[in-house]
Amino acid sequence: MVNMLKKFEEKALRGEGLSPEEGREFARIPTEGIFEILPHTDRIRRHFKGMEVNLCSIVNAKSGLCGEDCSFCAQSARYDSKVDTYTMVPAERIVSSALEARGRGAREFSIVTSGTKVARRDDVAILTEALRSMKEKTDLERCASLGILDRGTLRELKDAGLESYHHNLETSRSFFPSICTTHDYEEDVETVRTAKEMGFYVCSGGIFGLGESWEDRVELATTLRELDVDSVPINFLNPRPGTPLEGPVRLTPRECLKIIALFRFMLPEKDIIVCGGREVNLRGLQPLIFAAGANGMMVGNYLTTKGRNPEEDIEMLKDLGLSPRA
Repeated sequence: MVNMLKKFEEKALRGEGLSPEEGREFARIPTEGIFEILPHTDRIRRHFKGMEVNLCSIVNAKSGLCGEDCSFCAQSARYDSKVDTYTMVPAERIVSSALEARGRGAREFSIVTSGTKVARRDDVAILTEALRSMKEKTDLERCASLGILDRGTLRELKDAGLESYHHNLETSRSFFPSICTTHDYEEDVETVRTAKEMGFYVCSGGIFGLGESWEDRVELATTLRELDVDSVPINFLNPRPGTPLEGPVRLTPRECLKIIALFRFMLPEKDIIVCGGREVNLRGLQPLIFAAGANGMMVGNYLTTKGRNPEEDIEMLKDLGLSPRA
């Protein structure tokens, strides 16, 4: 294993990333070997990303009421998950949340809405107003996660100041029908491809602990590399009551670290951001996400669950000798 990891590290440091077969070979390493893996992924992260950490934050601008059947999501109207539901919040509230995020040290702020896509003209108008105001009042990078949008709506939002677009593929093409049947995987891929073509910084990743295999994880990383996404958000399932995937957490902290490491080996030059579910899945091993290869994390609350106190995250970075990216 030592020689294999050294070979994989050298390849990643050249910016090549592991092939799918090498990814599968890495996946066969037992999770007990994670502490032999971490020195290699830490060197790759330092080489490409240095000692700065990207901090991002979000606002749940439209909650619940979603017609999709994603089995992990508490915002689906098909499940009795008892989350708060509301239509698009006013632009002023979005901007206020952005200013709060800036005060927590975030450098990127994302407007997130539930549902397949934002289609109502009133909602688009609120978003464009919020983006213009954010551009005037903050130096935050402006991001949005609004579902499967057409080129015209994306152009309108870009003209208003949108810089980054977030759209997760969630899992591999092979496993996707097991977690969602209400839209086709290719629609998500095409959204990511369109955003890239339009010049957005594109953030696309997945959620782990859904019952997917290591083969699925390698397949997702391969797809993201083919799409040349800029940033990969890694989420870990925090099972929500009322959803088909409710129940105990499925991942161990060491498996979470190994997932992060796989993506650093396969996508060595990309930003890797650890987002939802890190507190309940990683528990006391949260500081090791950076040694595993992450160079960013979400701070503050998530969509329907509470996050950790941002001050604790900032303190953790200081203790590790890391600093938020300006």
